[in-house]
Amino acid sequence: MDFRFTQEQEALRQEVRDWLKKEIPARWIEMGVALWEDNDEIWAIARDFERKLAAKGWLAPGYPSRYGGIDATPMEQAILGEEKAYAGAPAMLSDVLAAGWVGPTILLFGTDEQKERYVGGIGRGKLVFCLGYSEPEAGSDLAAVQTLAVEDGDHYIINGQKIFTSLAHRADYCWMATRTDRDAPKHKGISMFVVDMKTPGITVRPLVNMLGFHEFNEVFFDNVRVPKENMVGEKNRGWYTLIAALNFERSVVYIPAANRRLIEKLVSYARETPGEGGVLADNPLVRHKLAEMALENEVCRLLCYRVVWMQTRGMIPAYETSVSYLHTAELTRRLAHIAMEMLGLYGQLDKSSTWAPLKGAIKSLCLGALGLGIGGGTNEIQRNLIATIGLGLPRG
Repeated sequence: MDFRFTQEQEALRQEVRDWLKKEIPARWIEMGVALWEDNDEIWAIARDFERKLAAKGWLAPGYPSRYGGIDATPMEQAILGEEKAYAGAPAMLSDVLAAGWVGPTILLFGTDEQKERYVGGIGRGKLVFCLGYSEPEAGSDLAAVQTLAVEDGDHYIINGQKIFTSLAHRADYCWMATRTDRDAPKHKGISMFVVDMKTPGITVRPLVNMLGFHEFNEVFFDNVRVPKENMVGEKNRGWYTLIAALNFERSVVYIPAANRRLIEKLVSYARETPGEGGVLADNPLVRHKLAEMALENEVCRLLCYRVVWMQTRGMIPAYETSVSYLHTAELTRRLAHIAMEMLGLYGQLDKSSTWAPLKGAIKSLCLGALGLGIGGGTNEIQRNLIATIGLGLPRG
């Protein structure tokens, strides 16, 4: 593995940094937007910024130019993702979800018409997607989905329920897993659809998370008619399409960059905040914990680069994405815990409080980081994948 950057890659990194300094809105920085936070103002700023990225070809840089990208290599995409995260650029899940997960999967399995309509729409910043994966009885075991799609002439009729559906209240389309053969083994009877969220029969109800934010939803499908041409990939072979999308989801190179930004803020806080006999940074325990986090975060970054390196050579990462995702999720939780220990009771304050350090970011991170070990497959699922695919161990 060779993670050195070419002159062209370094030039791209500098170009992105310079552009972000000019284009990140002052209002976004002033608000100190928390993980998973969403309201109409935040959404408007983020969408406007996404459209600016799209105009540069940077919203979905890996897409072919005909679909709004710049044909960027996996390493160039990683550089863009890192720089946006480190700079704290406006970002909602819509950016990562549609451009990073849904679009690349449709590029692999979709028809030319689907690529032009959906991938092109995403790359140009025009379309927002939500994920229709989890159900009340199908979370970690996504092959257990029961939402049913029944063939009816030129359409499929979809009935069922999805839960924890990110951005369903904002989305134009739902990227959705359904069962199209109830009698087939559960991994064999799944098909993937793109469903217009304005279709009659769809009901969206909000789910408010522990942060008090409305980002998730439950979605009900009551005799929803979806054209056959909205199926992506082969009928009853959607499990393979779904796994490809999950592998894109588990590529999290942007999270170590965001963590590095936070670690640097904690270092500055420790240098400036009074502690016993001086400032917090004089305490060896504080220094050692921050150093440990910095080192572990660099390990996370390299594990993510390993996935990118494989992609640049035409290899398909399998358990490697689980390794990077698992390590990143667990490190982020530990970082949140250590930050809360440093800040003490002040760390529990929301950003609305005058006394909240770092604009209340630690309280939000402590609660929000719990989701990193659940979405995209729980940490236990990641360990199973590493054991069976990576180490060749038998299934339990």
